[in-house]
Amino acid sequence: MSTSTLYHEFGIRGYTCESTVRLEGETTYVLSQARHHLRCSRCGSPDVERHGEVTRIFHLLPIGGRPIQALLPIARVYCARCDITRQVKVGFADEHQHHARSFERYALELSRFMTIDAVARHLQVGWDLVKEIQRRHLQKHYSKPKLKGLKEIAIDEINIGKGHNYLTVVLDLKSGAVVFIGKGKGSEALLPFWKRLRASRARIQAVAIDMSRAYTMAVRENLKEAVLVYDHFHIIKLFNEKLTELRRDLYREATEGQHKDVLKGIRWLLLKNFENLDPQKQELERLNDALELNIDLFVAYYMKDQLRVLWAQPNKRAARRHLNAWIELADISGIRILKKFARTLEDHREGILAWYDYPISTGPLEGTNNKIKTMNRQAYGFRDLAFLKLKIMAIHEATYELVG
Repeated sequence: MSTSTLYHEFGIRGYTCESTVRLEGETTYVLSQARHHLRCSRCGSPDVERHGEVTRIFHLLPIGGRPIQALLPIARVYCARCDITRQVKVGFADEHQHHARSFERYALELSRFMTIDAVARHLQVGWDLVKEIQRRHLQKHYSKPKLKGLKEIAIDEINIGKGHNYLTVVLDLKSGAVVFIGKGKGSEALLPFWKRLRASRARIQAVAIDMSRAYTMAVRENLKEAVLVYDHFHIIKLFNEKLTELRRDLYREATEGQHKDVLKGIRWLLLKNFENLDPQKQELERLNDALELNIDLFVAYYMKDQLRVLWAQPNKRAARRHLNAWIELADISGIRILKKFARTLEDHREGILAWYDYPISTGPLEGTNNKIKTMNRQAYGFRDLAFLKLKIMAIHEATYELVG
């Protein structure tokens, strides 16, 4: 093989192919390095004297599905300038690695579309080599995200694997990148983040969270000047849970017969927005039958629609009037679930209305959490938590599809 082919096909420069060995489906190129190319690996001096060699094998780019290797005797040289004997550097591979840089780039490119196991089978190498290539790349580029420019962030937790295995995730809402991952959930999981944030001297302007008491206290204690914005999707989700609880109580109290039949199976109709009801499936008729059956259910469904309108007001002052009217109406309704939810909104009033100052939410973080779950399912789970965190740090640059 010519030196030109070595350079253009494999990125190997300064070496000569002495022979080619084909055995059991693998091709091995025996390389050598000319004397005038030898340099001290520390100072780069050409004033060296060869003192033996160490033979190593490197993975190169496969050709036509056939594994390619390079067998290279690596010279040990004495450097007159350093007065020490050491191995020369390998020009086409990083130190302590048994694969070429071109092989590593190819494996990383495949990893964008394939699992670790699939990449390893395609390259006919061990899965641990592909994982280590990914780990080194992720460690180099994503292990320490910069926090200095953070302005708006979102905080939420995600459950991974079986049981209560939670991770607390902090997202930069401007770039969409994950900037911190804490083990567990609640305020304790965020302690390392606050420490790094103080060291970076970042000036956070707004934080989007759900109405968790733990997150609220943690943000107010550590970011006293930041505006706290309660995520409106979580608020609607919480109200939907209350609406489901009301329907369940009414179904339990209903007598056998028509009332129970009407209430049965309408949970998803109550959770749907009115404009999304499918007339072809007679969803509107079924919902109307249930709402006509019980005045409490009718009022709760109407209140849900009015709550959604809160984030469609022309300004913050109008939104405050709308929220006050909603709380007052919930109080006079006499419905226990609505009155309890009204107290929750009243306690979090300023954080809810802060959306009009900073229209942010945890929506982008929910999308990131969905990508994390998809990645986790594709990998059938991760046993290495440190590696999982690195993968999550780079997830904003990845796309995942579940096919099958």
